[in-house]
Amino acid sequence: MRAAFLTVLTAAGLLAATFLAPGIPAPARAAEPVDLELVLAVDSSASVDYTEFNLQLQGLTLAFEDPELADAIAAGPLGAIAVTLIEWSSAERHEISIPWTVIRSGDEARAFADEISRAPRRVVTGATSISSSILFAAGMFYTNGYEGTRRVIDLSGDGYNNQGAALSVARALVLDRAITINAVAIENQVKGLGDYFEESLIGGFGAFVIRASDYEDYIGQIRRKLLREIMPAPIS
Repeated sequence: MRAAFLTVLTAAGLLAATFLAPGIPAPARAAEPVDLELVLAVDSSASVDYTEFNLQLQGLTLAFEDPELADAIAAGPLGAIAVTLIEWSSAERHEISIPWTVIRSGDEARAFADEISRAPRRVVTGATSISSSILFAAGMFYTNGYEGTRRVIDLSGDGYNNQGAALSVARALVLDRAITINAVAIENQVKGLGDYFEESLIGGFGAFVIRASDYEDYIGQIRRKLLREIMPAPIS
C-alpha cells in the first residue's frame, strides 16, 4: 500500500514538474488578444473505437460549420477565439491534431471545420489518463501566441482516470493557473460518468459538464457545449 502511494506521489511530482517548469511564472510574450483560448481534447484511448473517434470529429466539424457558432464568436468583445485540437489517452500519449488557429469569421470557422473533418487519428489505444491530458493541455496556453480573456480546456471522455497522477493533483495545478476545465461525459459505458466529472474534473470560472448518452448523442451535445463556452459566462 505504501509503495503504491509513493508511486502516485512520484508520478504527480513528475507531471507537476513537466507542467510548471516551462513557466514559473508564464513567460512574457507579445500576443494577439482574443476572447477565448480553447483546447479541444478528444478521447483516443482503448475504449474508443474508430467509429466512436470519428463521431467525435464529426460532432466538432458540424459545430464549427454552424453559423450560430460563428455569430457567437463575432459577438465577443474582440470577435475572435484561438482554438486547437488534441488527442489523448495514456500518461505519455498526447498528440496535437490541429495547431492553434485563430477564428474571426464564418469562413475561418468553416475552414477549421474542414481541417477537423480531414484529421487522421494520431493516438490509437492506450489507458485513460485524464490527469496527464489536462496538464498537457494547460501547458499549451503558454507558447501559442495568443492572450485570451479566458482560457478553457474542453475535454471529452468516456471513462475514469486510470493512469498517471491523481486527478485531484493535476486538477489543482491547472486551476491554480486560472484555467477553466469543462467536460463532455460520454456515458455509453460508464453510467453516471457526468457525476464523476462534476465532482473530480471540472473547475474554474463558469465550469460545467455536458452529458452525452453515447457517441451519437455527442454530436449534438458538443455543439451546445461550444456555444456555451464561446459566449462569455454570466457574472453572478
